[in-house]
Amino acid sequence: MAIVARAADATLTELFDRMCAAWTAGDADAYGACFTEDADYVSYDGTHARGRQAVVDNHDRLFRGVLTGSALVGRVESIRHLRPDVAVLHATGSVLMPWRARLPERRLSRQTLVAVRDDGAWRIAALHNGRVRPVTIPEPASMPSRMSRAMTATARALGIGHASSGR
Repeated sequence: MAIVARAADATLTELFDRMCAAWTAGDADAYGACFTEDADYVSYDGTHARGRQAVVDNHDRLFRGVLTGSALVGRVESIRHLRPDVAVLHATGSVLMPWRARLPERRLSRQTLVAVRDDGAWRIAALHNGRVRPVTIPEPASMPSRMSRAMTATARALGIGHASSGR
């Protein structure tokens, strides 16, 4: 089983690398070929493209427009096989604009990809891209937490805001 997973992992990493290379080449058709016909693609800004053709059309405009000459750089962080023909990949990456020598930290994104074996080859069925913007969760005794509880109590006392779910 481990040998099969390692071979599949190498193929999945190659798929991610092929996707990055197609982007860097500005080749929307090759980029789209990495995806299934019915792929879901959620960009870092929340835009949701449905289907390979939408992915191709969007990226064609980007590659001929605001992302001309850009490179997609990244690496697969983890691969988890849900079934022999379905895997979840987590990767980090970013668009490197042609006038930059290195990536600005604020441009780093994390992608969650669902890959499926489609007609004997791995393809991406879903991709969700989100900017890496870690937020520290305030401790319950912190000022932000105390203020939130006070505002919640005030809103409930005044009968404004959403109805409580009993929490």
